Amino acid sequence: MTHQLPDLPYDFSALEPHIDARTMEIHHDKHHAAYVTKLNAVVENNAELQGKDLVELMRRFDSLSLSEEDKTTFRHNGGGHLNHSLFWEIMGPAKEIDEELMERIKSTFGSVDSFKEEFSHAAANRFGSGWAWLVDSKGELKIYSTANQDSPYMQGDTPIIGLDVWEHAYYLKYQNQRPAYIDAWWNVLKLI
Repeated sequence: MTHQLPDLPYDFSALEPHIDARTMEIHHDKHHAAYVTKLNAVVENNAELQGKDLVELMRRFDSLSLSEEDKTTFRHNGGGHLNHSLFWEIMGPAKEIDEELMERIKSTFGSVDSFKEEFSHAAANRFGSGWAWLVDSKGELKIYSTANQDSPYMQGDTPIIGLDVWEHAYYLKYQNQRPAYIDAWWNVLKLI
């Protein structure tokens, strides 16, 4: 199965002024495209990965019998593809509130504001490159961050909301001001 770069579900400029068009273009067409290209190359060279669902492969990542080099390439690029595919879908120029998710967030974190504060803290305090996540972990909502392109699927969790805190996601507009990017991102998250 050849993995494909998904189309961005809106124009590059649709998230302005919060996320600029040039960042979206580079992020999607260069960064995400490179993850897909490298993922397809490692899949092509490893029969163990061919014809298999990417989520399921990530869920059993630790048991894959790839060489260390191929395992690292698969981890970074398979995770990068999954993470970014979700990222594009949960953002948009208009809210599409998920009422069920809102109720689960309120029940788990006490309020939407408490959730945002805890999630923003996880994103702002991720050292180096990575992601902040809201995940479903065996029916329970949890917030944590992962390094690089590690996927929550690798921990047996299902990602619901993911925020890319790699510098390529915000540096053109926000430079080294990751907290300002995080604050702005809440305006383009569709779900809450």
